[in-house]
Amino acid sequence: MTQPVDCADRATARLSWARATTGDAGLGLVRASFDAGFRSYWRTSAGDAPGAPTLIVMDSPPDKEDVRPWLRIRELLESAGVRVPEVLAADVEGGFLLLEDLGVDTFLQVIDSDNADVLFDTAIDQLLRLQALPCPADLPAYNEAMLAFELRLFDEWYLGRHLGVALDCGELEALDLAYRHLVDAALAQPQVFVHRDFMPRNLMPVPGNPADGPAVLDFQGAVRGPIAYDPLSLFKDAFLSWPETRVDGWLDRYHARALAAGLPVPALAPFRRDADLVGIQRHLKILGIFARLHHRDGKPKYLVDAPRFVAYLDAVLPKYPELAPLAAIIDRHVRPAL
Repeated sequence: MTQPVDCADRATARLSWARATTGDAGLGLVRASFDAGFRSYWRTSAGDAPGAPTLIVMDSPPDKEDVRPWLRIRELLESAGVRVPEVLAADVEGGFLLLEDLGVDTFLQVIDSDNADVLFDTAIDQLLRLQALPCPADLPAYNEAMLAFELRLFDEWYLGRHLGVALDCGELEALDLAYRHLVDAALAQPQVFVHRDFMPRNLMPVPGNPADGPAVLDFQGAVRGPIAYDPLSLFKDAFLSWPETRVDGWLDRYHARALAAGLPVPALAPFRRDADLVGIQRHLKILGIFARLHHRDGKPKYLVDAPRFVAYLDAVLPKYPELAPLAAIIDRHVRPAL
């Protein structure tokens, strides 16, 4: 199928494919969710079969988001017992998938201080299965180049483009040394299968089957990388913050369960240090990504959460004197803008 040249043509192609695939000529589509990337999700509405269950159409424009990595990682996760959305039909060339409808709410909408312990325990169930998955030889590595590229998003997009900051030579050297420390720390961790965005927004309660644990979404960027990355992402979320004492308790709970499952986690103290340092890398990266979404992609809403990541950094950086120059840059350039 040829990629449509504009949004109107794409919408027509999406609806035509959905109707042909379901055999329902009166089927409608309504927006189901919004994504930071180029994919979009659409829920079927009643057509010629008003009693039929709703389904989800994933629209992944082939020139922007190849759907094949999503399908491949989905198959790998399913083979490890991880709950993932069922694929009912696929047009790989056109970039359309027909998926089961898991409902409206993710963990982000349903989690609160009362149920967080239970929900996070079910999330850990899935995470342990995911991390135990053998990494295929051709799975991308979360290597030095990728880690450094992500860190550079912070100074290029957040400091430079968003705040208009031009660092002097001393600050650039200090930032390079901090980045070197963070990259080395990530590479020194035990390396496992990493989702890269394992957080409540990408976990969905499965209707009628709570024992199965949540369904895992948005996994196409999986890599072989540091074992502390996904648990840190789960508890220090991009859109939801928790008290440090609860985060510490959940990290300890994950660590105990990972040890019992035979995963290659280090002892608790070095694991907590690993989580802190890989968290700093992630927090800086996300600040850069949110600024890029605003300035390049016209999606300003994500920057509202920038103070959350500065708060995460504030809680961790004082523990590590070797990162004091990074803390100074944030104090000098970021904090006044907030």
